[in-house]
Amino acid sequence: MQKMIKKYFALFALPTLLAFIVAFVVPFVLGVYLSFTEFTTVTDAKWVGLSNYVKAFQDKDFLNALWFTAKFTVVSVISINVLAFLLALLLTKKVLGTNVFRTMFFMPNLIGGIVLGYIWQLIINGVLYKFDVTLTSSASYGFWGLVILMNWQLIGYMMVIYIAGIQNVPKEQLEAAKIDGASNGVILRKIIFPLVMPSVTICLFLTISNSFKLFDQNLALTAGAPSKQTAMLALDIFNTFYSKAGFEGVGQAKAVMFFIMVALIVVIQLSITRRREIES
Repeated sequence: MQKMIKKYFALFALPTLLAFIVAFVVPFVLGVYLSFTEFTTVTDAKWVGLSNYVKAFQDKDFLNALWFTAKFTVVSVISINVLAFLLALLLTKKVLGTNVFRTMFFMPNLIGGIVLGYIWQLIINGVLYKFDVTLTSSASYGFWGLVILMNWQLIGYMMVIYIAGIQNVPKEQLEAAKIDGASNGVILRKIIFPLVMPSVTICLFLTISNSFKLFDQNLALTAGAPSKQTAMLALDIFNTFYSKAGFEGVGQAKAVMFFIMVALIVVIQLSITRRREIES
């Protein structure tokens, strides 16, 4: 059987490899090339070198979106993972209705981003109207609105991953620690958390990448208002590419920088947390 697999591996892998090349590699390489050109369509691209990248960094909206996205990502990643981990600890105890609570917390992840954005726009504005303000009255309202939305959507998903990690912690170690007189805090810090590091790695990867790439919810909740102050990177790239005539190349340059930045951050995060897994 192993010999047959090795013999025909290339044949079975070829369709998937071709699909990957056509759907990802070719568009990616073409996108990088177009970031150095001025174009309206692929066929009329004219080489302009680093001009698009210079224009991107001279764009105040892009720099504001970069700073806004960075702040949002830090706050969201910390809040989502802390709350998800605490919920996971609670729901791995013998509590009545645990499975019902798990299902309820996970369900928001099944709702599409655009729909979720409009739902929370109505909810949050309904509260803010009582104080004569809206989500678009100030950038701070939009920021915290996005944080609330992101937490509500992803906490349940991350919670499920943490629950799986906590349930894999050997009960013998926990019982031995309790017999030795270890407190709950010591058990959590010295036993549970180190052994759940693989789950932490996955959850950090998902929350960081999803926070940086947030688009649908941003478009539906604030659409960048007021005055593009709450526009995140994905929305700013979209607006540059489709709303500014002659700026297609600049939008493509922003997209390339966006990809490189997110890839670097995620690679660094994975290397750090995986090292902790090995140590634990």
